[in-house]
Amino acid sequence: MKEDQYTAKLENEIDLYKQMLDLIDVGVHAIDENGNTVVYNKKMMEIESLKRSDVLHKNVLDLFVFQDEMHSTLVQALRTGKQTVHAKQTYHNYNGKEITTINHTYPLVRDGLIQGAVEISNDVTKLERLIHHNMKKKGSTRFTFDSIIGQSPAFLEVIEHAKRATRTSSYVLIVGETGTGKELFAQSIHNGSSRSSGPFITQNCAALPDNLIESLLFGTQKGAFTGATDQPGLFEQAQGGTLLLDEINSLNPGLQAKLLRVLQEKRVRRLGSTKEIAVDVRVIANMNEDPVDAIAGGRMRKDLFYRLGIVTLFIPPLSERKEDIPTFVSHFIQKYNELFQMKVKAADEEVLALFQAYDWPGNVRELEHVIEAGMNMMMDEDYLCMHHLPYHFRFKHREGRPAAQLQTNPLQHTAADTFIYTSPEHTTDFQTQMERFEKQYIVHYLEKMDDNISQTAKLLGMSRQSLQYRMKKLHISR
Repeated sequence: MKEDQYTAKLENEIDLYKQMLDLIDVGVHAIDENGNTVVYNKKMMEIESLKRSDVLHKNVLDLFVFQDEMHSTLVQALRTGKQTVHAKQTYHNYNGKEITTINHTYPLVRDGLIQGAVEISNDVTKLERLIHHNMKKKGSTRFTFDSIIGQSPAFLEVIEHAKRATRTSSYVLIVGETGTGKELFAQSIHNGSSRSSGPFITQNCAALPDNLIESLLFGTQKGAFTGATDQPGLFEQAQGGTLLLDEINSLNPGLQAKLLRVLQEKRVRRLGSTKEIAVDVRVIANMNEDPVDAIAGGRMRKDLFYRLGIVTLFIPPLSERKEDIPTFVSHFIQKYNELFQMKVKAADEEVLALFQAYDWPGNVRELEHVIEAGMNMMMDEDYLCMHHLPYHFRFKHREGRPAAQLQTNPLQHTAADTFIYTSPEHTTDFQTQMERFEKQYIVHYLEKMDDNISQTAKLLGMSRQSLQYRMKKLHISR
């Protein structure tokens, strides 16, 4: 009878200890001398996303994946008798979930022999994700539509179209030359949409070789190739947010086909896996050439363009909206005044005239770099002048250059090609005369090229979409 009472009392105490372990807000995991789990509390179940029945009496190395066995602080304590405190440990459970903990691990010793080990863990997985997410939000998505500078009609139209795109989750294709601000538009669309609280992840598709970009985009399954681990791809990481794919036309056709399938099915399969994972991601893609040219040159699949280009934004180059240059100059001078602790008032008239005459192949980015370089050369002057500008920039425009060197239009017209402007009305209004001149000029060369828009655009040294925009603006129908 006494033995039965002792057994009942012992079982009662063990039950109380189990309840106590389940009430504390740290994970507790203990193993015996063989590495099998004997204690596994409720908090540890939450941290590692496993049930107690899945873990108890099973070997820790059969349930969790470490870089190697000795990266397990529990196994290390069991085999060496070494205790560790405040040790950060990242590993995976057998379902592939990544876990990061801060551990205090101790060997359990009785009669001088190691009988097991116990680990007390604090979960930092969610904290690290939150920190990483906030860093991305602050560092990568700082731009909104208020950050976009420009008042030219063509540019304002693009901004308006981009704002309308924030209302839906349709895919967006942004086309523009290098330095026109494509990522600024992408960030503004993300921040103006219902996905603004989700992640914003950017990947330059030209920055990595094909085999790496594929595993980066879609993720990998352990065993897919030598050294492969269970790793989520960018689509999984961008879940609920936006994935920006820069230079999409640099992907090879095979990868473009795989990307197209993900966009259509909204499901992704990691390399080496047979399991498909549903993804809720808005994709915004950038490219720095006309999609028509990219398709014709085999650099972009036509079906991918149709899928991505549900909303297509063409950002005009700076050379086509020079009326915005004074605004940019003022903005960048103010920006570098704050950074360099300077008090430059403005650029002088000679500099502004030079900026207006230049074609800016590097677009807004080039303009900013020229102003930054110029302000680095200034001391206490109030105005940015010609002698402050970089030598290579001034050299292109030095006085007395032969006319042939100043030629920016690549066309070589013969006398028979000469365009003669005739004003239908006598007016001194500059804007009216310029619009009439531009309309007659475009019509003249459209007729010369038998109304072939692509050939006319090439002849005039502009992109097809720029010519189409000008035709629409000037009411030229063909």
